[in-house]
Amino acid sequence: MKRIRALSVAVTVIVAALAVWGSSSSAHSGAATGKPIEIGVAIDFSALMAPTDDPALYGAEIEAAKINAAGGVGGRPIKFMVENTQLKPVQTRSDALNLVSKGANVLWVTCDVDFSTPSIEVGLAAHLLTVSPCIGTDQMGPKRFGSQGQLAYSFGNVAQDEGAADAQIAKKQGWKTADVVIDKQIVYNQDVCQAFISKFQALGGKVLTTQTWTQGDHTIGNVANRVDATHPAVIQVCTTGAPDISTFLSDIRSAGNMTPMLAPWSLDGTWWMPKSAKIDTNVWTDSYASIYGDDPNAQVRAMIAKLKAEGHAPTTGGFVTGAAAIDGIVAAIKNDGGSLAGAKLAAAMQKFHDLPTLSGNVSFSATQHTVFGRDYRVLEVVNGQGHFKYLINASGGS
Repeated sequence: MKRIRALSVAVTVIVAALAVWGSSSSAHSGAATGKPIEIGVAIDFSALMAPTDDPALYGAEIEAAKINAAGGVGGRPIKFMVENTQLKPVQTRSDALNLVSKGANVLWVTCDVDFSTPSIEVGLAAHLLTVSPCIGTDQMGPKRFGSQGQLAYSFGNVAQDEGAADAQIAKKQGWKTADVVIDKQIVYNQDVCQAFISKFQALGGKVLTTQTWTQGDHTIGNVANRVDATHPAVIQVCTTGAPDISTFLSDIRSAGNMTPMLAPWSLDGTWWMPKSAKIDTNVWTDSYASIYGDDPNAQVRAMIAKLKAEGHAPTTGGFVTGAAAIDGIVAAIKNDGGSLAGAKLAAAMQKFHDLPTLSGNVSFSATQHTVFGRDYRVLEVVNGQGHFKYLINASGGS
């Protein structure tokens, strides 16, 4: 995935954030001209996380552009400084240090806590609010980073919530048996599938087998063969994407096995799927938004249209979490009286309870710095064509 841009990109934005900013912004009717609020972005544009990192930033830029055009945040425009980490640990840390040295007020990191730990640690050491648009684990906060983790937040859905939601999907579809296939590469994959197993069994489902592999260890073909022999009603897969999962799906379908595959939002979209027209995909995922033109929210559909017009058609629904992260940062600035101090922004964020954003309502707590309780879109891809099916919640509501 290629991205041609200056490393420092000034963008403009409004949305619900103007309402969030309140009366103090009412005097600003034109473009923001005050001192910029600098968001330092250290993410991946060219490796494994690009399909999730890129849409989130593009969505954030559109959200920010509307805010800036309508007067900014108390007259201050939002500005992005962007670095491509290429998912290399040393470069990830170096890029974060560079952004901090350039005066970043907030650090924005890649959508996985394992891959982004080198940059997160830099942001926390610099006492900056450190945000990911879509990390999906409860480790983005004090659980992993101790007291410094009070400054770390993610606008993704917590993995335990997501796994439980997937189990609710299985129940709704009448799938009573499952094989569970877990990529051990990162903790997110393991947390989602463990939560799925727990909730699925609590709902009366039976797990026939649990298979594991690690992305790139050349054992995925063996995993596919074992799964093909068990005949479950659904195959729950937890991984971050290509190439192994594409091989797995191709092997299963080529063997004539049409068992539905269920996966978290990390496999949202068709970007990772086998390209052969002979492969009938039959894949279900949860997601933040439907990229297939049928999302139930008109504002989401409008943002997709704008992204496409800019040449950035989203590969996953994660673009809405980028917009949500901007909404959250703006709300925190408003709620702490305009300060950009990391501790004050984090304290304001911790108080979010059903904060309205493009992605749905966002809630945090003292111990949970990744979003919980938000509704999921349930999507199905058949023969390469995706469709929105229904909304579901980890609690079982739909």
